[in-house]
Amino acid sequence: MPEKQLRVECLAVTPNALSLIYAAFRQCYHAGFVADMWPRLLSGEIDPEVQADFVAKTMESGHDSPIEHVSMTFAVEGISRACSHQVVRHRIASYSQQSQRYVAENDMDYILPPAIAKIPEARERFESFMAEVQSAYTDLRDILVANGRKSKANEDARFVLPQAAETKIVLTMNCRSLHHFFHLRCCNRAQWEVRAMANEMLAICKEKLPALFKNGGARCEQLGYCPESPKFACGKYPTRQTQG
Repeated sequence: MPEKQLRVECLAVTPNALSLIYAAFRQCYHAGFVADMWPRLLSGEIDPEVQADFVAKTMESGHDSPIEHVSMTFAVEGISRACSHQVVRHRIASYSQQSQRYVAENDMDYILPPAIAKIPEARERFESFMAEVQSAYTDLRDILVANGRKSKANEDARFVLPQAAETKIVLTMNCRSLHHFFHLRCCNRAQWEVRAMANEMLAICKEKLPALFKNGGARCEQLGYCPESPKFACGKYPTRQTQG
């Protein structure tokens, strides 16, 4: 039952992402048909730096719907079920998550919260409980198998598994949804685990598509003030009510 660490990998990005977004933006302002421009974009005849600059400046104006044409797919491991429950609340996305029905938790990995890890007696109690859970799960699964549940034993034994149980997930979001995800989950008020995952994803996005994500992150980073009320602000930026 080892403690598991976060790992985020990018599996795929829409091909020719920058040129595709540039073409979508240009179609909004261009009298002609961008399909006629497309070969020039792919060949580099229209400088990629020109494309990136146009995309970045247009996004700064608040026009961001064309970036929905590009999506990114991530594989994530080392997150808890508590974290994945938060992630899947983002609706404009696709998810494929490791099943506790079909994957037996014979040696359950778990996520250890840092606040618990740094207090010896808290860590000891936490790890003791994880061992109790593993024992209960294994016993229940064996009893269910012996009583005829066979391949169905997992789906019933899993009811004792905690939110700390590690899970793996593949998720795909378009770039506009990713920005929304980062606005919320990179915020200092976001739960520590989902914030760590969002920050890892954002770093990848900035590497893969810098023109789209160079200013990505918590909403306050773009606004220069906190959009929350003073009651909920973290203090990094003044709120809209208190600034000025």
